[in-house]
Amino acid sequence: MISCRDAIERLWDYLDGELSPADTEAVAAHLAECARCYPQYRFEFAFLELLVRNGERMSPPPRETVDRLRRLIGV
Repeated sequence: MISCRDAIERLWDYLDGELSPADTEAVAAHLAECARCYPQYRFEFAFLELLVRNGERMSPPPRETVDRLRRLIGV
């Protein structure tokens, strides 16, 4: 069983489906047993659902913002 710290650190990758099958299983098993981590998972899952539902209604960021971010990260 993984620790709470490991579960929380991997939570976004878990929600995005970016973990290996073994890591996915480890995080899922932890969340199924841990009353401390499960609420954090539910919160982040609900947050992602809200983004998906409202994403189509949101306008894209201004072009200047996108260009500035690209310069900052070197893309």
